[in-house]
Amino acid sequence: MTIDTIHDMFEHHLEDIYHAEHQLLDALEELESNTEREEIAQTFSEHREETKDQIDRLEQVFDEFGEPPEKEECEGVKGLVEEYEEFTEMDPDQDILDYHNMTAAEKTEHYEIAAYGNLIPLADRLGLDEAADLLEENLREEQDALEELKELTEQFDMDAIPAQ
Repeated sequence: MTIDTIHDMFEHHLEDIYHAEHQLLDALEELESNTEREEIAQTFSEHREETKDQIDRLEQVFDEFGEPPEKEECEGVKGLVEEYEEFTEMDPDQDILDYHNMTAAEKTEHYEIAAYGNLIPLADRLGLDEAADLLEENLREEQDALEELKELTEQFDMDAIPAQ
């Protein structure tokens, strides 16, 4: 596929975030199961449910765009997932893993925020008003999730982890 137009670029980025959200659906389940602190695990569970809604919205965007939902492998999220797996293979202490799970999730939220922030002006340019609104809703949810994760990270009892 060559990308010569805004239409082509929008389609490429839409397929990328569609794949990313599916990858993150699985990753959030893993984060939840690898976290012992209930409040943190619950946050992952709730965001997993939101992610399902975001995927539904993306399918509506594809519909308005006139294309069937397709996935373009998202190398960015794939790299974040691989990085997480490498970390867990080092068999970290549970407190360290709980903290790392939050920071790993924050990284993915930043990625998603950037992706949606880039898609919205393309949808606007293409006159896809409903699609832009749906993408904006996903963006707001990602921003809210990032804020919630930041608060949990700030509240985390760092004294539970040895400094050296």
